Amino acid sequence: MAKTEVILTHNILDLGAESDHVKVAAGYARNYLYPQGLAIPVTAANKRRLEVLRQRRAEREAHDLNSMTDLSKSLSKMVLLLKVKTGEDGKMFGSITAGSIADELKHQFDVSLDKRKIRLDRPLHQLGEHEIELRLHADVNATLKVRIESANPLPPPTEATATDGKSKDGVKGKVDGEGKFGPRERREHPPRRPLRDKAAPAG
Repeated sequence: MAKTEVILTHNILDLGAESDHVKVAAGYARNYLYPQGLAIPVTAANKRRLEVLRQRRAEREAHDLNSMTDLSKSLSKMVLLLKVKTGEDGKMFGSITAGSIADELKHQFDVSLDKRKIRLDRPLHQLGEHEIELRLHADVNATLKVRIESANPLPPPTEATATDGKSKDGVKGKVDGEGKFGPRERREHPPRRPLRDKAAPAG
C-alpha cells in the first residue's frame, strides 16, 4: 500500500498533533485527511505554515493543561455512587468497568471523560468504596472515589404484635387497638342504672 507524508493541521487521536509530519496511506490522505482539512501535503509552500501550526498547537496544549488541572481538583472532591444488583450473599451480579464509570460521570456530574483516561487494572467486583486513578493529561493525574452499593430493595419490616399481655386499653389484642377488640369496633353499652337503696327491714 502506497504511503505519503503529510503535515497535520489538527490534533488527531492516535496519529499526531498540529505541525506533526506523519506517514499515512495515500488513499486515507486523499479521501479523508485532505477533504476534511485535517492535513496538508508536504510542500515547500506548506512548510512555511509550520510556525503558525506550532503556535496554535502550543496554545491548545496550554489550554488543555489548564482545563485538566481544574478538572482534577473537581474530581478529587467527588464521590461517584453506583448502584448494582447483588445476590443474597451480597455478591455483585456483573462488574463495574471504565465505561460504566465514564457513563455515570456524565450522568451524575455532567463530566465528559474518555474511558481510556480511567485506569482500571481489572473491573470492580466488590461493594464498598474504591479509589480510581485517572490519567487526565500527560502531566495531570487525579483520583476519583467510587462507592458501590446494593440496589436490592430492603426486606419489608415485620409487623410488631402484642404478646398475650393486655394493651393499654386493658383489652387483649393488638397494641394499636385496631384488631377485633380495638376501640373502633368495641360495642357501646348503655349506662347502667344506679342501684336503688334497699329499704331497711322493719323492726
